[in-house]
Amino acid sequence: MRLEHVQWSGPKPPKETDARRTLEAEGFDVVCWSDPPGRAYAPHVHERDESLWMIAGTMTFEIDGRSYRLEAGDRLQLPRGTMHAALAQEDGARYLIGER
Repeated sequence: MRLEHVQWSGPKPPKETDARRTLEAEGFDVVCWSDPPGRAYAPHVHERDESLWMIAGTMTFEIDGRSYRLEAGDRLQLPRGTMHAALAQEDGARYLIGER
């Protein structure tokens, strides 16, 4: 897996059930997570590859000095061992986390 921000280009974001089904078909173990506005995660790494898929709200990720703003429908592919920090924006965030 390589670091990749995939912006949603459709007219409206996918339904949570459809996004979950896609992640599972790609071999990910999936959980749904929600963060209130302003919830911050200090820099950290994961032992497994992750694919985050925004369902609602907005979240900003900081990786290697770059900012990635994820909105509903967007995905972020995070290879294992990638140092990153995150912040839920003013509308909070609801997203799927796929790990493999």
